[in-house]
Amino acid sequence: MAPPASNKKRKAITKDSVEADKVVLSDGTDGLEPGFLDSVLSQSEDEASDGSESDTANLDGDDIDGFEGSGDDLMSEEVPSDADSGGHVPLKVNGSSESEPKLLEASGDELQPNHLVTQDANGNTRYVYRDIDPVYDSDDSDAPETTNTIGNIPLSFYDSYPHIGYDINGKKIARPAKGEALDALLDSIDIPKGWTGLTDPNTGKPLELSEQELDVLKRIQMNEIPEEGFDPFPATIEYFSGKTETMPLSAAPEPKRRFIPSKHEAKRVMKIVRAIREGRILPYKPPLEEEEEDLDIKRYDIWANEAPRPDHPMNVPAPKLPPPGYEESYHPPPEYLPDPKEKRLWEEADEADRDRDYLPSDHKSLRKVPGYDGFIKEKFERCLDLYLAPRIRRSKLNIDPESLLPKLPNPDELRPFPTTCATIFRGHEGRVRSLAVDPSGVWLASGGDDGTIRVWELLTGRQLCYVKVSSDEAVNIVRWRPGTDAVILSAAAGEDLYFIIPAIASPELETRSRSLLDAGFGYATSNPSSDSTKKTSAAQWTRPAAHLLESDVLLQTRLRSTVKVISWHRRGDYLATVSPSGQSSAVAIHTLSKHLTQQPFRRLKGIPQSAQFHPAKPIFFVATQRTIRSYDLSRQELLKIIQPGARWISSFDVHPLGDNIIVGSYDKRLLWHDLDLSVRPYKTLRYHKKAIRQVRFHKGGLPLFADASDDGSLQVFHGKVVGDMMENATIVPVKVLKGHKVVKDLGVLDLDWHPREPWM
Repeated sequence: MAPPASNKKRKAITKDSVEADKVVLSDGTDGLEPGFLDSVLSQSEDEASDGSESDTANLDGDDIDGFEGSGDDLMSEEVPSDADSGGHVPLKVNGSSESEPKLLEASGDELQPNHLVTQDANGNTRYVYRDIDPVYDSDDSDAPETTNTIGNIPLSFYDSYPHIGYDINGKKIARPAKGEALDALLDSIDIPKGWTGLTDPNTGKPLELSEQELDVLKRIQMNEIPEEGFDPFPATIEYFSGKTETMPLSAAPEPKRRFIPSKHEAKRVMKIVRAIREGRILPYKPPLEEEEEDLDIKRYDIWANEAPRPDHPMNVPAPKLPPPGYEESYHPPPEYLPDPKEKRLWEEADEADRDRDYLPSDHKSLRKVPGYDGFIKEKFERCLDLYLAPRIRRSKLNIDPESLLPKLPNPDELRPFPTTCATIFRGHEGRVRSLAVDPSGVWLASGGDDGTIRVWELLTGRQLCYVKVSSDEAVNIVRWRPGTDAVILSAAAGEDLYFIIPAIASPELETRSRSLLDAGFGYATSNPSSDSTKKTSAAQWTRPAAHLLESDVLLQTRLRSTVKVISWHRRGDYLATVSPSGQSSAVAIHTLSKHLTQQPFRRLKGIPQSAQFHPAKPIFFVATQRTIRSYDLSRQELLKIIQPGARWISSFDVHPLGDNIIVGSYDKRLLWHDLDLSVRPYKTLRYHKKAIRQVRFHKGGLPLFADASDDGSLQVFHGKVVGDMMENATIVPVKVLKGHKVVKDLGVLDLDWHPREPWM
């Protein structure tokens, strides 16, 4: 049974301190010493026994056994005495029960607790604390005014609630009021300071930025460094002093190469010595600093006829010569005369090493001065110099610079050659990549990026026929079959090679052309066991699709890679194709009468760019990026390797006589090669500012050739070749043809000559 309650009353003082919280909130029975409690009390037992105070509470001893709770519930104005420390006392404030929450107050200037005492749903005691006053003295200027503690939860989850979250004390944060449309309009007109037009996702209020934050955003927008005072170009820190230290950093022995003469350096030195001996390297001679007299500037001798004048500031007298020294005097002072030792040293010294040619001497009077003893010797040496090395007046050579240039014929004497634009052919959609004039000189064929092949009348520019062979690939090349016995046009689009008989010739010529194309099918039928059919064919010879057959496309050959170049043999039965991306199958030779395809090279050094047949001999030329190789087809061997010296060969052509070739390159150079003279170029011509795409000789007997460049111009040359081995070719530029548009850095892509006329 609990001891009886004491009649003494003690008034508890609540302080806003750690010790006070421990006294008020701790358990009265567990670990609480009476002495510790007495030390906190500020009033004596006599003061606590005053019964007239209205804030006293009676302790009922009968209710101690029925009270259950922790020591934290001991919150009242009365503190039990030392005798009552073993039990729990229920609270009654002003006669009311414990369930009613009351704020404990202190009398006078005493501090009061910052909480209310109430009961929860289970009947347990609950402490409700006051809201923390945000006005406090703190050094933290960035403390938020109200912080929403919902974390990363989207604010849209609270759309159906009147609040938007909870603060640090667990209280609901009300949703900010939104004005009407008029208020929003007024807010948009009167923009407050720091207004951004954005909404804070945590609070739902308009987001306002400080001047410092706005300054940072302005710096970022201006591509400046956000941090003020940051130096983007700090001073260089010299990590190495550059001073040569006396003591080495390593004590390793010197390597052998340090004290053995280098053979490589000896070779370099001997190479330089040899160049000096041959005169290719001359020693450095400093330029003579001579002031050239300007003839336009006139100089006057203002003291030529000077007369003595009185001293006046405006009168500038002529400068006087320096007075003679004592060395030239006939009676110098004794201190300027040489002593015997100096005289002996001067006489023993070589004449070239003496500082002066004479020694000063003393004479009593001028009439006792003897004659100059070296007078005769100096006159003799002077006459000897004039006799042995006489002065010659050399006449200046007046050479006309034009006389040093080779005498070229007048271009008017080299006519005929193309000079003006006669016909313009319009109809292609996009870039025209290739063109060719037929052997009769009546028709012109062209192909372009639109995948069409068009045949034109050369003189009038009228389109005669039109064939669309591909909708995806561009027509890269078109070439006519040589000879007038048949009319066959070959064209390449992508990996396909097409043979067309345009409906422009007579019926007899068309029938003969069809028989040439169909002869290969009969050969394949009559020779089914040929060795060529056993191996994997390099090309497939088939009939084209039905819509192409209706457009006069009678034969189609499918290769393994994109065809860029077609070159016909002079007899018209063979043609060569070049596919730069084909690797081992890049160069192929086709036989039209047998529908056969051969690959003469297993492995070719370099990427092939073009190929040509010799006009009279069984020689086949293949051009790679850097070289041109000529092969003998009858003996199947390499004849020679022509080295133009170009970085990237674009095209080449063989002269009708077969002894000369011209080469065009992407590095803006046109090279003429004489095959009988050397493998190196005979002439190098630079007349273009951009790459050269195509070069072509005139095949009709006229001494003309031309090149086409990406700068939109064509250069026409007169190239005369004679059969005399003692006379070189004559190359004269005669005309520059302009007028083509340059589209995406591409100018003139192809050119061709008329078979008889000087038309291009």
